[in-house]
Amino acid sequence: MPEDYSVAEIAAFLGAELRGDGALRISGLNTLKNAGPGELAFLANEKYSSQLGDCKAAAVIMAAKHLTTDQDSEFAQYSGAALILDNPYLGYARISQWFDRAPQAVAGVHPSAVIADSVTLGADVRIAANVVVEADAVIGAGSNLGAGSFIGARSELGDNARIAPNVSIYHDVILGSHVTVHSGSVIGADGFGFAPNGAGQWQKIYQIGGVEIGDHVEIGACTTIDRGALGNTCVGNHVIIDNHVQIAHNAVIGNNCALASYSGLAGSATLGNNCILAGDACVVGHVTICDNVQVTARGLVTKSITEPGSYSAGMPLMNTREWRKNAVRITQLDSIARRLKDLEKE
Repeated sequence: MPEDYSVAEIAAFLGAELRGDGALRISGLNTLKNAGPGELAFLANEKYSSQLGDCKAAAVIMAAKHLTTDQDSEFAQYSGAALILDNPYLGYARISQWFDRAPQAVAGVHPSAVIADSVTLGADVRIAANVVVEADAVIGAGSNLGAGSFIGARSELGDNARIAPNVSIYHDVILGSHVTVHSGSVIGADGFGFAPNGAGQWQKIYQIGGVEIGDHVEIGACTTIDRGALGNTCVGNHVIIDNHVQIAHNAVIGNNCALASYSGLAGSATLGNNCILAGDACVVGHVTICDNVQVTARGLVTKSITEPGSYSAGMPLMNTREWRKNAVRITQLDSIARRLKDLEKE
């Protein structure tokens, strides 16, 4: 990959309108505040628009409204090259890959790796030191298994899987193509299944299902996805999962969902398509959330949600707009109580 790119090349890739010198060379990305000559910045959040006037970047990805020469404009003036897009943040996301400096593994199998004879390896796989792949597993073409990772018996990784160092994927787990799993994550561990035995102790319920994960899924560090008790725990396509997320046995996650850090689904919970769980939002077991639902930070879903929309923390969980109104009322309770007491005295 080249060490730098012209502004014109970047504009063409993004489909952006170029205003300014397209011959300028870009060698890195940075924030509006910290970018210097030879770097590309972006403006996506309105509150940072005041930084444009002092920005020293060679070029900035921005919306057209932010490029102004009007002295009376609410936006700071910027004199460098501009890449005009309706969605600057998406433009930044797309171009970030050009500047990724993560080391690229070389195709081949490290001599310290332990690969069972019955494993099927696709073309151009990269298997690092101390990897273990058990019997009858399938590793798709172009996949990269990081050092110390483990792939259990009969598990299948689709093409171009990226398994970071020290990931544990148990037996009978299926990953689609272009799946990334970051370090410390465990996929396919036993679900939390126990039955009281009547004598004050617990009888383990053996978890005989598996895990099935769709295509283009990214799973953050130290996340756990438990195998099903009966049948599979399922994650759809184009799902993004943050670090430290817990997905319990037989949970189902639809397509295009996003789960932020410390969120979780209890056993047999179902999340529809295009849903978002913000940080520390949790869903209790055996409830269903319909498509296009957002649960705000620390929200606790205790019953099924059947209407799309945003829902906020509290007991009970409620529509975000209603929750905000009620939150304001709580701050007024003391004043209301005092006025009521005064009225009672009269």
